[in-house]
Amino acid sequence: MTTRAGFVALIGEPNAGKSTLTNRMVGAKVSIVTHKVQTTRARIRGVAMEGDSQLVFVDTPGLFKPRRRLDRAMVAAAWGGAADADVVVLLIEAHRGITDGVGTILEGLEQIGQGRKVALAINKIDRVQSETLLALTQEMNARYPFVETFMISAEKGHGVAALRGWLAGVVPEGPWLYPEDQIADLPMRMIAAEMTREKLTLRLHQELPYQLTVETESWNERKDGSARIDQIVYVMRDGHKGIVLGHKGETIKSVGKAAREELEEFLGRKVHLFLQVKVRPNWLEEAERYSEMGLDFKDGNA
Repeated sequence: MTTRAGFVALIGEPNAGKSTLTNRMVGAKVSIVTHKVQTTRARIRGVAMEGDSQLVFVDTPGLFKPRRRLDRAMVAAAWGGAADADVVVLLIEAHRGITDGVGTILEGLEQIGQGRKVALAINKIDRVQSETLLALTQEMNARYPFVETFMISAEKGHGVAALRGWLAGVVPEGPWLYPEDQIADLPMRMIAAEMTREKLTLRLHQELPYQLTVETESWNERKDGSARIDQIVYVMRDGHKGIVLGHKGETIKSVGKAAREELEEFLGRKVHLFLQVKVRPNWLEEAERYSEMGLDFKDGNA
C-alpha cells in the first residue's frame, strides 16, 4: 500500500468559511465557527483520512489588514501556515467576488506560492447564478495560475468530496503523520478553551467582540471517568467582567452550560466545567497569552 500524507493550508479573508470547511473535511468540530469575523486565532490542524492518504488541515486565521499586535501575530501565523504547507487552498466567497482583501492575498501568493500546488475553492456557490460563478472563475485564474478550481458549499457539503479526493491524490507519498484516530493536534486543553470562547463570542458578539480570551487552568481526570475542567475568562476591564457574568451570573452560567454540553459530546463522557472571570487589562500585550493561543508574540511587533 502506498500511503500519502501532507499539510493543507486553507487561506482566505476572515469569514470566508475556512473553519466550516475544516470541520466538514475532518467530520468533527475542531475549529470554532461563529458569525463574528476573525474568530480563529491559532493554527488549528484537523486530520482527515481519504483512502490511503492523510490530510492535515491548517486552519489559518483570516488574512486582513492588521492594526494591533494580536492582529499582526494572527496574520503572520496565517502566512506562516501557508508557507509551511504542501498544498494551499485559497477560499473566496462567491457572492463577494474579488475584494481588495482577495487582491492582497493574490499578491502574497506570488511570494509563497512558488514550488507548491495552489488551488482555488469558491465557497457559498448557492448564493450566486452560474454565469457569475463562471466569470469569477475566469477572472481569478487570469490573476493567478491555480492548478485546480473547485466550486463548493462548505456549509452544505457540496463539492467538498471532490476537493478532498483531489487533495488526497496530490499530497506527497510518505508515512502518515498522525495516528489514524487522531483528529486534531491541539492539546485538548486548548480545544476546550476554544469551545468556551466560541460560546462567549456567540452570546456577547455585540458587547465584547475580541477583548476576551479563555485559558484552561486545570484538567483533572476523576475516578468515575468524568473530567473536571477549570477555565479562566480574561477580560480587559471591570465593566467587561460585569457583561460576561450577566445579571445574577446568568450569562456565564448559560455559557458554561453550553460549553459543557459540547465538551461532553466531543469527549463522549461527563464533564464538570467551572468558569472564573478575571480582569487583566493588558492581556493583549502579554507573551504568555499568545503562547496559549499558539501564536508568536514577536510576530505582533510592528
